[in-house]
Amino acid sequence: MATPAELTRQYTDLEADELAHLQNLLGSWSILADLSFSDLLLVVPRQGGSAAEAELVVLGQIRPNNASTLLANDLVGGIFEMPAWSIHAPELARGQKVLATFYTPRTEETYRAEYLPVCFGGRLLGAIVRVLAESDKGQGTERIPLYGHYIKVFERLVTMLADSTFPFSSQNVGAEETPRVGDGFVLVDEEIRVVFASPNAVNAFHRMGVFSSAEGRRVDDLARSENLVSGALKSGRPIVEEVERAPGVVVLIHAFPLIENDHVNGGVVLLRDVTDVRRLDRLLVSKDAAIREVHHRVKNNLQTISSLLSLQARRVADAEGGAALREAERRVRSIALVHEILSRDPRDQVAFGEIMNALVAMARDSVVVSYPVEITVEGDLGELPAEVATPLSVILAEVLQNAVEHAFVKAATPPPGHVEVSMEANYQGRYVTVKDDGVGLDPGFDINNTPSLGLAIVRDLVRSQLGGAIQMINRAGGGTEVTITLPVSQA
Repeated sequence: MATPAELTRQYTDLEADELAHLQNLLGSWSILADLSFSDLLLVVPRQGGSAAEAELVVLGQIRPNNASTLLANDLVGGIFEMPAWSIHAPELARGQKVLATFYTPRTEETYRAEYLPVCFGGRLLGAIVRVLAESDKGQGTERIPLYGHYIKVFERLVTMLADSTFPFSSQNVGAEETPRVGDGFVLVDEEIRVVFASPNAVNAFHRMGVFSSAEGRRVDDLARSENLVSGALKSGRPIVEEVERAPGVVVLIHAFPLIENDHVNGGVVLLRDVTDVRRLDRLLVSKDAAIREVHHRVKNNLQTISSLLSLQARRVADAEGGAALREAERRVRSIALVHEILSRDPRDQVAFGEIMNALVAMARDSVVVSYPVEITVEGDLGELPAEVATPLSVILAEVLQNAVEHAFVKAATPPPGHVEVSMEANYQGRYVTVKDDGVGLDPGFDINNTPSLGLAIVRDLVRSQLGGAIQMINRAGGGTEVTITLPVSQA
């Protein structure tokens, strides 16, 4: 689906600042939908059409949180004929609402609608279409006086919309957690005194320890918000802040002024009790910290084991025994690499490229031949589950170590050695290929009957634990090629 910016560039001649004004409106117009109990569409005239064949482009659509929707389909991006637009444009440009109809070809339905002017810098940019039910009388009969206050504030915002004072130029409150009207609505006068508070707002005050009637009292005193609301009205700009009250009660407050003829003559305060949300956030942070600490301790324990094995290997007189201990130490270190990354990020997914870099560095450090061995890596496997990344790191550590230790030592005239690692990930699975230009495999080599403990571990980890396949062959030009394939279920 095209974005509002893409639609405006394609169909209109709006300037950058005008587009920014409309995008700002789309980020804050949920207030209008909730206050009017109506579906809203943001439309602008299409460039290039004649006055008699005017067309409107739908840039945005929003549904109210506190009423049933009348528009089941998404109309954003639609082009609708509006021959009467040229007739109504002068009225809209003067800041007047227009009662008309709105026809949707997609559903072949016609709706009663109010066209509300959207102006910026003295220019009519478009309109908000408020879709009306067949009869909107009595919508709020059971909610009076709540319904009446909502509609009055809606009308005041419509006037501000025509005066270019709404949305606010500095407004940046389109976040998901920003309170909506239904969360708690408070109307205040110029003195920041409560004129009306909705039942949900009264509940929020109760959570903050205020049980007396709110009407007539200063809202900053009720919320103990340190002049947050008065600051919004004095500055003429909205303010969104969290107010925390003992014992652990957290209320999100969104305050914005109501402006008429460049004069602030009241304001609206929206309240949302986010106590439970913040408690869950703290629990998640605590859980993440605990998980990271567990991985950190596992990594430390594995590094301790690795160090002990290394120390023991140095003290073993038997060469074969020392080599076996060093191999075990290297395998423990490759597992510790995974836990080191998990200790920094508590998710179950691991960026394998970071592990691969450490495995390559480990293999380079263990080169025992007298000439350099170059290891290059191409491609990436992306993020892998920890239960896949751990055995795969052991596998690749073993394969790389095998290449740098055994691929070149029998060469008659040893050149600089090259080991190439290529990785690929797609919808079918993950693929890793390790190639070297060494002496190749011994005649009759069979990985299914290898006497090497390291290769036997690699084979069993690939097949049994990862459900994949491994192949080791001699390359046509000399050297060895190891191909590891993991099925998509392990990706």
